Amino acid sequence: MTMTPEQILASHKANVETLFGLGNKAFEGVEKFVQLNVAASRAALTEAATHAQAVLSVKDAQELLALQAGLFQPMVEKAAAYSRHVYEIASGTGAEFSKAFEAQAAEAQRNFSNLVDTAAKSAPAGSETTVAVFKSAVSAANNAFESVQKAVKQASDVAEANFNAVTSSATNAAKTVDVAARKR
Repeated sequence: MTMTPEQILASHKANVETLFGLGNKAFEGVEKFVQLNVAASRAALTEAATHAQAVLSVKDAQELLALQAGLFQPMVEKAAAYSRHVYEIASGTGAEFSKAFEAQAAEAQRNFSNLVDTAAKSAPAGSETTVAVFKSAVSAANNAFESVQKAVKQASDVAEANFNAVTSSATNAAKTVDVAARKR
């Protein structure tokens, strides 16, 4: 089976549209990341100025220790929130790329299956066994590809759950340390 010039042109057009769509998604991800960094930098600068003023107004060592102890937990919580935002941006952008890849892969599978069906219909007499074996191999390859996609999705879900657990543990540990430091 050969493709007509119109089909080739339509295929190239779809590929170019996908490429530009993915480029736009990548830039959106970078833009969100830059906005996050600008906001985090602005907040850090403001907090540093506030903390410096507080340190300058300290009257004794005990007050300084209390001030420093009170700074630890919010810092950990902000770092965890920042990490969560970075993860959300990265996973959202990655999900867009995955959707595009899956759509392209599904289209390629459909086209290949159509090609195999067309070739099977025009196969010479007596080649039914060969065609059946080839169709079976194509079906097995498609099933393997789907299994890999499911495994990647499961691994991604596990990684996300682990990230959330680590973030929660770090925040809870910071709270414990902060409470212990304030009791001293």
